Amino acid sequence: MSPDTTPVLVGVGEIIDRPADPADGLEPLALTEQALRRASADAGANLLAQIDALCVVNQITWPYVDMPAQLSDRIGATPRHAVYGPVGGETPVRFVHEAASRIARGESQVAAICGAEAQNTLDKARRASLRLPWTPKPEIYEPPLRGADFVAAAALNLGVFLPVTIYPFYENATLARWGQTPAQAQMESGKLWSALSRVAAANPNAWLPRAYAPADIVAPSAANRLIAWPYTKLMVANPSVNQGAAVILTSLAAARAAGIADTKCIFVHGGAAASEPRDYLRRDTYDASTAQDAVLHAAMCLAGQAGFAAVELYSCFPCVPKMARRTLSLAPEMVPTVTGGLTFFGAPLNNYMTHATCAMVRRLRQTGGTGLLYGQGEFVTKHHALVVSAEAPARAAILDDPSVQDAADSARGPVPLFSTSETGPGCVESFTVIYDREGAPSHGVVIARTDTGLRVLARLPPEHIDILTDLSVSPIGMAGHIHAGDILTWEFQ
Repeated sequence: MSPDTTPVLVGVGEIIDRPADPADGLEPLALTEQALRRASADAGANLLAQIDALCVVNQITWPYVDMPAQLSDRIGATPRHAVYGPVGGETPVRFVHEAASRIARGESQVAAICGAEAQNTLDKARRASLRLPWTPKPEIYEPPLRGADFVAAAALNLGVFLPVTIYPFYENATLARWGQTPAQAQMESGKLWSALSRVAAANPNAWLPRAYAPADIVAPSAANRLIAWPYTKLMVANPSVNQGAAVILTSLAAARAAGIADTKCIFVHGGAAASEPRDYLRRDTYDASTAQDAVLHAAMCLAGQAGFAAVELYSCFPCVPKMARRTLSLAPEMVPTVTGGLTFFGAPLNNYMTHATCAMVRRLRQTGGTGLLYGQGEFVTKHHALVVSAEAPARAAILDDPSVQDAADSARGPVPLFSTSETGPGCVESFTVIYDREGAPSHGVVIARTDTGLRVLARLPPEHIDILTDLSVSPIGMAGHIHAGDILTWEFQ
């Protein structure tokens, strides 16, 4: 391997902003700039002016006119490649992967991936009717496409179009497949999230640095209301944060030329990506993801027999790392984060995995070994994994493998046709219950398979949801009847 085309992570930087007065809060552009400056300082070399590729993770807090250009001006860089990314929690991993690929092809020498959110400050300013002195917004602004833009009208009508109301379909389907009672699944989630909280408690960049007991996480209370069954507030991602992060990659030769010690360099061994159909009602099942499986199997192949010394499994909701840890055959005691998870560390929307990359670099510098960064976007839709290590790969890094998507597609089962009008007998494929802000149930939502093989989405009135929330037995597979109406309704037999 030539040092000129060997990609390495050399600098990481993070910032957390907790202003006493929201008027003093840093805007996303300023947070991102500070994170980049800290990443350059971490590398021990002034790399900012040398950045030839700049990838800015999509941020939701505040729109800008060409954020990469404004950021470049602030740091004195003139990148040939400047990108502002699409929405997706996997995009930081993809950006690092793509930056490594450009370095491996000899197209880049110094690359930066960065982003930030200041949603907490913005929310407080709105509640106080405060006008923030931030960079003026563009006169014309088109919001980026998000997951809700790809769901069916029936999902919009029933209120199951946001991540917090869709991931429960996977949570409830997977526990049935694994032979768990709902109580057992909640216990697993509580223990897992408690372990994440302990990591966050030791992370100075975490928004909620406090350790929680499993029971405190899964038990509904006034401070921990149910949102969508079976998820409480402490089981879901927390986007109300002010956090920024940045990572810098170079070729090994450029790092050495800048005086960066080899002990600071973390090597990129390769990665893999695959996706599910964007409309979650057009998928084959909710108890697995062939795209996730294909990506993680590819990552295991890259790691080899030694496996992973540390992992970061995307943790927006418990079902994601629970599915992933089974595919990876991780030991139950292995904590699937080096960062703290999107509930406790915080969920700066699309940018969490940039923070996770920072945490992974620090971990591997200390302990050595190989690490896995696995990010996910939308609704179990987009999957991206990256294998990094304190040791150089034995052979040239595998940085692009289109066969991973082919593997996901070929493993996918038949997809049932979705109907908005089919009535008659059927059985529960998955479900959730939507709760109001006081924690009271609004209505249940059932994904059902009809006896004719079609898939439907139906509403269950609140007075009949006790079957859905029974912790002793899963209703998956239970029989019932679909009734006609403006919105289809479900009735258990």
